[in-house]
Amino acid sequence: MSNSFMSTHSRIVTRPISFVIFLVFLLSLLLPLSVSASGPVASKVNNPANDLWMSVRHNTQSGKVTSQVKSVDSTVLINSQADRWLRFRMTQLINYGLILLAAVSSLIFLFYLFRGRIKLEGGLSGTMVHRFSDYERVLHWVLAIVFLFLAVTGLMLLFGRTLLIPVLGHEVFSVLASASKEGHNLFGPIFFVSLLLMLLRFAARNIYAKGDLTWLLKGGGMLGKSHVTGGFFNMGEKTWYWLVILIGLGISVSGLILVSPNLGQGRTIMELSHVVHGIGAIILIAVSFGHIYLGTKGTEGTLESMKTGYVDIKWAEEHHDRWAKQCHENNQLIAAEDYARLQGRAVREENITASPVVEESK
Repeated sequence: MSNSFMSTHSRIVTRPISFVIFLVFLLSLLLPLSVSASGPVASKVNNPANDLWMSVRHNTQSGKVTSQVKSVDSTVLINSQADRWLRFRMTQLINYGLILLAAVSSLIFLFYLFRGRIKLEGGLSGTMVHRFSDYERVLHWVLAIVFLFLAVTGLMLLFGRTLLIPVLGHEVFSVLASASKEGHNLFGPIFFVSLLLMLLRFAARNIYAKGDLTWLLKGGGMLGKSHVTGGFFNMGEKTWYWLVILIGLGISVSGLILVSPNLGQGRTIMELSHVVHGIGAIILIAVSFGHIYLGTKGTEGTLESMKTGYVDIKWAEEHHDRWAKQCHENNQLIAAEDYARLQGRAVREENITASPVVEESK
């Protein structure tokens, strides 16, 4: 009887315990559902690691994040924008820049093959007219030489890692890149000053005028045989001039920002300056290929204007007829004999000054 009583008693005691255990088990299953259902409440729980990461990347706790470096963005330790800037420079700027320079060079080469050198009808006459002063020619050559130097060093810094390292190796390229960087930074301000002087000297003669649009519609006379009208500068030269001035100023200002990082500008300004500097430089270099070609090999009689300051009147009549008409009206033409005598005077003076030295040596 005692065994029956104990068995009955144990069942009475264990049933509540089993029920409690089952209830606890059931609640443990339902608890995750209740927590996930209360999403808005759970989202209010702050994650210390997340707060720290946001402070490091974006300095969200303004005034609480400090640094011993006192400069703009010094409390932002990780710049997320820099990754996008790096991808732009290493992929889009380099790839598209190479494509543009190669395309322009190819077009100029094809133009030379099919069109050839643009010669004057009837050839040069020998009668000359003064076009540029000594100051204007010196200013042009200073700007041109500095521009070419900056173009070569800039292209080496931009494309050298891709094009030169496989050929020259890391050691040689590191020397060239370091020299290019120092030379680029040194001659950049000279380009800026020359550009400002060019703006002051030639701006008045490069204002667009009536007849310039006709030059554009006829392709500057290079796409056909029809004559195009032009003043002292034609529309093509004016457009090139304003491209040099406007893009050159953008390149100069952005370059000064890049070489002066302690003037208060932040990382974003530096990155934008690099984008403006790189894109502007590539565009200007590409267009300069056409200018260099037409000013040297492409057009007969053009280079003489920057060598001596004089041009043949036939060249002026074919390319700048309105200005040539003014030269005729103002009697500014110089006969071939007078021009030869004018150019030979310096040679004779050099011989005269050199002759005493020769006599003494004898």
